[in-house]
Amino acid sequence: MATATKRKTSLTLDAQLLDSAKALEINVSAVAEAALKTAVANARHRQWLSGNAQAFAAQAAWHERHGHPLADIICAPGARSWSA
Repeated sequence: MATATKRKTSLTLDAQLLDSAKALEINVSAVAEAALKTAVANARHRQWLSGNAQAFAAQAAWHERHGHPLADIICAPGARSWSA
């Protein structure tokens, strides 16, 4: 697996919190990178949902009109599957 290119940046953080992290030997860069990775993934997910909202609405409307095409074989938890 290729190593990601790293870039220096400047962050402004609460001084007391940063001192506590250093005292606890917390790698602030690693924590910030992990949090940023999560924030980017969440933002991309929200963006994808928003960008596809019209398609989801159209699919839901189709299901309302026609029912689910696999309704005969879908079951709820605890129910029998593949019912006749």
